[in-house]
Amino acid sequence: MIVDMLSNTTLYGKLTAELTAGLAYLMQQDLMTVEPGRRDIDGDRIFAIIQEYETKLPGAGKWEAHRRYWDIQYMVHGREILHYANIGHLKAGSYDSEKDFLPLEGEGDRLTLRQGMVAILSPQDAHMPGMAIDQPLRVRKVVVKVAV
Repeated sequence: MIVDMLSNTTLYGKLTAELTAGLAYLMQQDLMTVEPGRRDIDGDRIFAIIQEYETKLPGAGKWEAHRRYWDIQYMVHGREILHYANIGHLKAGSYDSEKDFLPLEGEGDRLTLRQGMVAILSPQDAHMPGMAIDQPLRVRKVVVKVAV
């Protein structure tokens, strides 16, 4: 996992062309005005999901991981707790290949994803996004999905 400010991601120029394209999309858009929903960047290989939601209280979150996609999670407005762990440290459930969703259980670490920050999560990075810091808060976040 890589965590940094979006403005610093030009330092990661040796990432794959697909990850670089996903980061470029985030830097080139006015993400406060784009309507929520899916935006194709390169069909199913790279696409963005613009989200607005209330963060969840402890106990309401679920661990997840993906096998076919990297996640680039960018906090446009607000802040949330993002839990993360290597999938090898958690107990895996049954993988849903249609949804590219692997549920997991266990304990991990956490970080605060603040406005302007980006987290790049690879397929081995389990995560539990969208968690409230103190109380639920309305956030705007973009998740760019990049095919492995």
